[in-house]
Amino acid sequence: MKLTKDIIKKHGLEPEEFKNIKKLLKREPNLLELGIFSAMWNEHCSYKSSKIHLKKLPTTGKQVIQGPGENAGVIDIGDNDAIVFKIESHNHPSYIEPYQGAATGVGGILRDVFTMGARPIALLNSIHFGSPNHSKTKSLLNGVVSGIGGYGNCIGIPTVGGETKFDETYNENILVNAMAVGHVKKNKIFYSKAKGLNKSVVYVGSKTGRDGIHGASMASAEFDENSEDKKPTVQVGDPFTEKLLMEACLELMKDNSIISIQDMGAAGLTSSSVEMASKGELGIELELDKVPCREENMSPYEMMLSESQERMLIILEEGKELHAKKIFDKWDLDFVIIGKTTNTNNLTLKFNNKIEGEIPIEALATKAPLYDRAWVKKKPVKSKINLKDLKKIKIEDALFKILSSPNHSNKSWVTNQYDQSVMCDTVQKSGSDAAVIRIHNKDKAIAVSVDSSANYCKSHPNSGGKQIVCENWRNLITVGAKPLAITNCLNFGNPENKEIMGEFAECLDGIKEACEFLNYPVVSGNVSFYNGTNKKNIFPTPVIGGVGLIKNLTKPLNHNFKKDKSKLLLIGKTFGHLGQSCFLKENYSLKVGVPPEINLLNEKNNGESLLELIDNNLVLSSHDVSSGGLITAISEMAMSSSFGAKIYKPKKLTNLYEYFFGEDQARYIIEIEAINLPKVEKILKDRDIFFENIGFTQKEYFEIEGELKISTKELYEINNKWYNNY
Repeated sequence: MKLTKDIIKKHGLEPEEFKNIKKLLKREPNLLELGIFSAMWNEHCSYKSSKIHLKKLPTTGKQVIQGPGENAGVIDIGDNDAIVFKIESHNHPSYIEPYQGAATGVGGILRDVFTMGARPIALLNSIHFGSPNHSKTKSLLNGVVSGIGGYGNCIGIPTVGGETKFDETYNENILVNAMAVGHVKKNKIFYSKAKGLNKSVVYVGSKTGRDGIHGASMASAEFDENSEDKKPTVQVGDPFTEKLLMEACLELMKDNSIISIQDMGAAGLTSSSVEMASKGELGIELELDKVPCREENMSPYEMMLSESQERMLIILEEGKELHAKKIFDKWDLDFVIIGKTTNTNNLTLKFNNKIEGEIPIEALATKAPLYDRAWVKKKPVKSKINLKDLKKIKIEDALFKILSSPNHSNKSWVTNQYDQSVMCDTVQKSGSDAAVIRIHNKDKAIAVSVDSSANYCKSHPNSGGKQIVCENWRNLITVGAKPLAITNCLNFGNPENKEIMGEFAECLDGIKEACEFLNYPVVSGNVSFYNGTNKKNIFPTPVIGGVGLIKNLTKPLNHNFKKDKSKLLLIGKTFGHLGQSCFLKENYSLKVGVPPEINLLNEKNNGESLLELIDNNLVLSSHDVSSGGLITAISEMAMSSSFGAKIYKPKKLTNLYEYFFGEDQARYIIEIEAINLPKVEKILKDRDIFFENIGFTQKEYFEIEGELKISTKELYEINNKWYNNY
């Protein structure tokens, strides 16, 4: 077949890239080889526009066993225990086919974790939808939530946390980011690096079909008015087969049969074979007529580019083939030796004893394009916010507007569709700042949380990048966990647009700065570019998934008020920053100003001081102050308990709206026993931490001195109204 300009363009390759392919091959590729280059050189697999910037991120530390570059990151939590975790996007497929897109996103991230030898113990997600009034939002919400729940529930992994947000920026391009967390013994971690010559390359799992062909390429391009035509590129998942595959792999991993193992994820058999060979500096020869197919007359092109789910590629030690086959036969899964490792450093593809394709491995991996795309720095518009120019609103009404908004309403409609307790180690479910998972049969636990803040990142990308790392850090600290490491899912628009590329570069600078200062390294992640339709790009939406360690789990700490007449302290200084605030957005439909300043020294000192208080059993409940400000945080603490609070009117900051709705960072509300107030004050003063005594807990009512008095029951009803009526 003659490769025309149209065929090359449909494969997502630029003319200059095609020229480079011909140089590397010293000839013109055939269609199969073109498809393989298309898969490995697209944005989703090669990170060609982001790699230069990703290299800035801190990825090492004494707690890091494996950083970026493997299927998932691995951190040390002591006692020969390690945690494996990663977050990835499945945005485009979920917009086209919400149920299967979300379901296969969950399936793919689970395979990334158990291919490292870890048993998955938790799932989380960050899902973003368009305006609730948009014609597609309701069906997309229903489909995505059903897909996440359907897959996770069937495979038996608890979905313990996440976030669900709405904004018109996602009207034509929703975000579905799935995170998986697993537990493994440090001496049983598996990697994807191929080793040895003439070792068996084994295909295991489901059969290969025509679903998902060009899925990775589709994820590396903007949508247009014909996005519905791309539905055939969305994979179809089978959670029951995934469960069998997971158990079979984990059983085989108990001995020393496996040399390397790789999930067939984006770009399927192509990416798995190339990545294994590239890391091992070897060649791989595949006999494609041996690939188990579920459809007739599949071509080598279709086999190599299919993204059918629930498949793995394994390289076995010599003589272990029969032993391994017995295990996969027991679990009723395909097990076929489809090739071998070679010393050619080529990907050699045979079909019916004829070589159909031969490509140097380095041409697909290390020789992939690397772009330093042009970008411009964001010029923030410092809109002066004068509350006197806005229509006057009662504090009570402003609070009600926030609590009843889609982004702050109770999300139990969503979370109730997820099994959060399966496996019996979920100590704290979604609804608090972080979920808590016990390490099985031990007194220690991990805390996990995911966070994002697109409006901050759009207004001032550097501050937004720092802020979202810090918020994630705070969410782990409030439940008593020491933050250890993060994974990130970087959702942005078209990188060929220099403004979008600038948002990406500046956000990463902010993430880098915060991670370095807080000793909070990035161990895994994913970049998702081209999130937009018809040249309209989403707001920059980096999602941070964090993991922290609770060494001694006595009882879970959450933000529910625990007792009557407890003292309430606010750690951290309040300046009353309303730029890009929830107060302005929900009450005046304004997205103006810049985000609050991020003082990393305060973040570190305030957080570590709170951890000291928690470790000394001086804290009854704690909650970070973020979106919606102090008044929203106190309301959340009251609604989730049987107690309210009485808050003193501030003496220094005269504007009550700035004080109660301002979104200044590095702040926490803590509830303490009155008898412990002197101890707590001493620790905070000794550490030079700013704090205020803001009030006390009481029965039934949330009250601000001289301003409002609302029953906690009424707060709860207001907070639960939106989803019930949507």
